[in-house]
Amino acid sequence: MNKILILTIGLLLGITVQAQYAYFGTRGTISFDRITYTRAQTREMMKKFDDMSPGGMGGRHFWGGDINTMPDSRTERMTMYFDEYGSLLVPEINEEENKDARNQPRISGARGGRGTGSMGAVTMRGGGGAMVMRSARTRGNTSKVLYQNLKSNTAEVQVELDDKYILKDSLTQVTWRFTDEYRNIAGFECRRVNGATADSLYLVAFYTDQIPVSAGPALSHGLPGMILGLAIPEMHIQYWATKIDYHNEALPTDWRDKKSKAMTLDDFSNSLGRFFQRGSDSGSAKKKILEQIIY
Repeated sequence: MNKILILTIGLLLGITVQAQYAYFGTRGTISFDRITYTRAQTREMMKKFDDMSPGGMGGRHFWGGDINTMPDSRTERMTMYFDEYGSLLVPEINEEENKDARNQPRISGARGGRGTGSMGAVTMRGGGGAMVMRSARTRGNTSKVLYQNLKSNTAEVQVELDDKYILKDSLTQVTWRFTDEYRNIAGFECRRVNGATADSLYLVAFYTDQIPVSAGPALSHGLPGMILGLAIPEMHIQYWATKIDYHNEALPTDWRDKKSKAMTLDDFSNSLGRFFQRGSDSGSAKKKILEQIIY
């Protein structure tokens, strides 16, 4: 009789602990697919070059090939660590992906420079020479890492150009509007919300309150739960969670490169603004730089 009683109590306690762990799952990792619709991005880029070129040849000179032959989209796999205080988003790199990246078609710059655009590295040329921003596909270099501290409401982004930088700023405020649309993502019921940043960038997010951490990919935050789906229509970029694992570990703290130079996002965008202006005002150039870094 005592054995039966002890077994029953043990089972009840086990069920209670599991229920609490599922509800208070504030630490773990999320696997994301970051989908970039490269063909749509290139079409839009070509149109902008055509608009800036008097003869309408800018876009065709920029691309130099048949846009219909390029892949419609490209998927990068990313991992986001999270705890009750913040999140850390890092790319997953493997040799097969690097091989695929090297075989991607290359985009010729309008001034004769070469780069892979959104496919590998962004080459920015100006009076001061060339600077290369390496993307998550660059093996052997520090890839872009995004960290957000929910307690202090701050963000840090580690990127690599000619040098490595850690860019610091406060988290971008987003105005969210809730909808009645729901979608199942990675086994979690998620509610759709539409958002807009102060500089009018439109966002679509799907969050779940089953993970009570106000975070998400690309430094997204501000909702009563974890964002498992994020779309930035203007940039033709989407993030979708594919797997969630809970654990009891805090965020990794060894992601910062000791040789990185610390500076604010504003200082960084001001120093690179001249590479992006080309007919744009400084405000829109800064907006483009910050969006490319974050999303």
